[in-house]
Amino acid sequence: MSENNGFRFEELQVYQRALNFANEVYEISNQWPREHVFSLTDQLRRASLSVALNIAEGASRTKLEFKRFITISRGSCHECIPIIEIAFRQKLIDIKRKEVWLNEVTTLSKMLSKLKSSIV
Repeated sequence: MSENNGFRFEELQVYQRALNFANEVYEISNQWPREHVFSLTDQLRRASLSVALNIAEGASRTKLEFKRFITISRGSCHECIPIIEIAFRQKLIDIKRKEVWLNEVTTLSKMLSKLKSSIV
């Protein structure tokens, strides 16, 4: 642990962005109709949260395992894409929110790829 009683992965920009994305997904999806709670809402929340969770869990493992967890985290980014599209088609989000979220998961995925490459 570092001097501030935190963990090193918490300092990663990709981790902070993943937390912010998941938090925004939770905030926005709280407004969605109850009929979507066990489908789109739950699935998007889990996929978005999984990005940060896999970074955190992977950071506690060996370098090889951390790389595998980063790959899983990237997969969660990709999992968000069709859910975001369906949320848009169901008129749960507008085109602007769709574009913002798709841009964010793309950015997160790229950042995760760079993080994975940097682990030697």
